[in-house]
Amino acid sequence: MRSKGALYRDHGVVLRTYKLGEADRIIVIATEHNGKVRAVAKGVRKTRSKFGSRLEPMSHVALQLYQGRELDIVTQAETVDHFRAIREDLDRYGHAASMLEAVDQMAMEREDNPRLYRMLLGALRSLAADDSPLVVAGFYWKLLAQEGFRPELDVCVGCGEDADLVAFDLHEGGTLCRVCRSGFPLSAGALDLLRRILGGQLAGALAEPRSAATHEVDQLATRAMEHHIERRLKSVGMLDRG
Repeated sequence: MRSKGALYRDHGVVLRTYKLGEADRIIVIATEHNGKVRAVAKGVRKTRSKFGSRLEPMSHVALQLYQGRELDIVTQAETVDHFRAIREDLDRYGHAASMLEAVDQMAMEREDNPRLYRMLLGALRSLAADDSPLVVAGFYWKLLAQEGFRPELDVCVGCGEDADLVAFDLHEGGTLCRVCRSGFPLSAGALDLLRRILGGQLAGALAEPRSAATHEVDQLATRAMEHHIERRLKSVGMLDRG
């Protein structure tokens, strides 16, 4: 374990920031090798700050930090990717904000989780390249599966039957047949998309055009994430899901 006062370098994605004092900010970062880190960026709210603009939410940055007792201190920050295509599109920005918030809720402070970092970075790159209707939903479902909450999609979680699956229940953890159904209705098209997302065919699912099925999967993904973290995602209010 790194001792207090040590300098270290890492890459990370800025999840959120908030004010500290008159000129500083606390930056919450999903790092590649150090889990979720909270660090002070001194003087970044001053006009002449040398790296204030580099430490905005969603920025992919290379960092040098000084480890403190409770909060680390950012001593260097270089932009790797500012994701301009996302920032210049309100819809994409809302989608990115919802993914950042989900990671902030799921990630553990200082718990090494390089796969989560890579998943978030990959999702942001996908979003920058193409605003697929399933980019957020795909990220949520993959994130939940990684955390051990992979839903059952092949049989009814009530009776074990593998046919006529028409509903999805978050409390039961998967699909239900017509006899056992509870929770939310699930169309055949949405079930097929869910199976593709969680069955190693995410790229193909992301290429699907907007449809009733993609909307259904998107809505269900948000409900599943909120069910897991036991709170509403504030950023979802930014999105038009009507």
